[in-house]
Amino acid sequence: MHDTTLKGLILAAGLGTRLRPITSLRPKPTICVANKPLIHYAIDDLVDAGVREVGIVVSHDTIEHLEEAVEGYRDVRYTFVLQDPPKGLAHAVEVSRDFLGDDSFVMYLGDNLFEHGITPFVDTFRANDDAAAVLALVRVDDPRAFGVAVIEDGRITRLVEKPKDPPSDLAVAGVYVFDARIHDAIEGLEPGAKGEYQITDAIARLIERGHTVLPQEVGGWWKDTGQADDILDANRLELLSRRRKIEGTVEDSNLVGDVVVASGAVVRRSTVFGPALIGTDAVVEDAYVGPFTSLGEGVRLRNAEVEYAVVGKRSEIADVDARIQGSLIGDDVVIKGATTRPSTHRLIVGDMSTLELQQ
Repeated sequence: MHDTTLKGLILAAGLGTRLRPITSLRPKPTICVANKPLIHYAIDDLVDAGVREVGIVVSHDTIEHLEEAVEGYRDVRYTFVLQDPPKGLAHAVEVSRDFLGDDSFVMYLGDNLFEHGITPFVDTFRANDDAAAVLALVRVDDPRAFGVAVIEDGRITRLVEKPKDPPSDLAVAGVYVFDARIHDAIEGLEPGAKGEYQITDAIARLIERGHTVLPQEVGGWWKDTGQADDILDANRLELLSRRRKIEGTVEDSNLVGDVVVASGAVVRRSTVFGPALIGTDAVVEDAYVGPFTSLGEGVRLRNAEVEYAVVGKRSEIADVDARIQGSLIGDDVVIKGATTRPSTHRLIVGDMSTLELQQ
């Protein structure tokens, strides 16, 4: 019978190369969606599912940022596990063995978001004493970029990693629930073509050995935030769940729809169309903020227009004639306009950058 107490394992050792330059100075799980770091969403989901001990798999490049990001967050005991260099998901489990012991655990990829959390996957595992694993599955239009599952009689009978000819449209999402049998399945695995040890190969071993691997489809939306457009879309989806809330100061401004103005923020002589989020201590003056925009803590937006964008903490955008749209802007960025007026700008800007926009 499965112990009802599970540990959590968040994988956060990757360098997030597809999100550079945003990830040039910090790891992907610290990027904010709706002004909240991705790793906080993972922790919240684990806590909601009853997990209180969380291991975070890190590298030398990510550990300092992640320690800072989770310090004091929720009532959780954190253990940091070094995986350097990262060699795949199965390798992450292997290097975490001292933390995991023989306990069952939830493995959560640190750049994934689930609209309704992960409790259904954990509940399915707890309700089936013979299950060695439960996998989160989601139906996708093009499964060729994912691990793909085949289901027969309510059980997963086959997994194929990134198949050219997918046997189903059920892709493996970013949450796995395992008991201790996964460790024996990982032992002695051969690395793949890229030198990584695939968790799908270990799960295939569980299936070959007659162990039960169960599917649980994702309810609601799921996002793998691997690229800038994924972050922007995740921000859009999160903002859709927010309701109008004005805690800061609004002067001579027009706020339309579900706009959140956080404590200490000031909106003056501006128009804001929701859903939009104005972060703590942000200042918006003589500006336009369009739908699906998040302005982080301490942002300064003056005489500029921003729409469908994520703007990081303490960044400043001023005197920009063209609307900034579909943009992901890091922390401590300075963007100042020139005298010309192009129609739009699209920007992917890393932390601590300075841009002068001109033609």
